[in-house]
Amino acid sequence: MVQEKKKLLGKTRRKWLLEKLQTANGPLKGSELAKEANVSRQVIVGDVTLLKAEQHPIIATSEGYILQQQPVYSVERIVACQHAPGRTEEELQLLVDLGVTVKDVRVEHPVYGQITASIMVSSRREVKKFIERIANSRAGYLSELTEGIHLHTLAADDESIMDEAIELLRERGLLVPEWD
Repeated sequence: MVQEKKKLLGKTRRKWLLEKLQTANGPLKGSELAKEANVSRQVIVGDVTLLKAEQHPIIATSEGYILQQQPVYSVERIVACQHAPGRTEEELQLLVDLGVTVKDVRVEHPVYGQITASIMVSSRREVKKFIERIANSRAGYLSELTEGIHLHTLAADDESIMDEAIELLRERGLLVPEWD
């Protein structure tokens, strides 16, 4: 006789979800959480929204959900970039190779306003997985909505690393040209 798995309900499920995120060693996929809790993925999405409303710092990345830890970076900057979609991997690899984490991407949409998506890549492996997910989903990059113009929040351990990264982006023609 097959025993049916019991569905986790409301507050109990959200408490369980928060504990899973707190003890996870990496991102947790919504579909896997849903299967484990015996609910739909949409229920997990709703739970995450409710937990965020309670001020839990949960981030949805391309790899799954993570609980944002206290920032360990001493420097964060927002940079304005512009390039063709084909240069995204070059841009991200250039940054992570210098020890910079690319936290997010933002574009300004004429109807929706600012659209921000978490990226959270800090290694070539993570960049590769991010690029593959975009390719496999055929979703395209947010920057395709804005002729390649987009912002990134960058994080690094010190100013010299950040300065070097921004200078290299400039040298490679990946920054928005400065308007005089």
